[in-house]
Amino acid sequence: MVLDYDLADNTIAYVFDGPMDATTIEALRHQIERKLEIHNRINVYLEDRGVEYFTLYSVIVGIIFPLQHHKRFNRVAMVTDRSWIHLLSAINNQFISGEIRNYTSEKRVEAMQWVSKS
Repeated sequence: MVLDYDLADNTIAYVFDGPMDATTIEALRHQIERKLEIHNRINVYLEDRGVEYFTLYSVIVGIIFPLQHHKRFNRVAMVTDRSWIHLLSAINNQFISGEIRNYTSEKRVEAMQWVSKS
């Protein structure tokens, strides 16, 4: 299941559970691309709330997509207790013009507050 929250006009927020597969990652990519049609730079909040598994395709898209749009992200908050996702985010953070911050699930409110700022 994917929950889509609207935190601010230039901010997309998604909470994921269930499988992170091609269908899920493509839906996310489509929503981000739609937001990028409206805004030059956006903020993104992504929360892993019990994702059952990740397909290789979803991991690859999760790495490559931010690099393709590296100048278009302002703030990205990654909320997960999976250290390997924090590592991938830290690597991506070196290549985008905005900032990616990692949060544990217990700090989700702090993550929402941070990503909602301009």
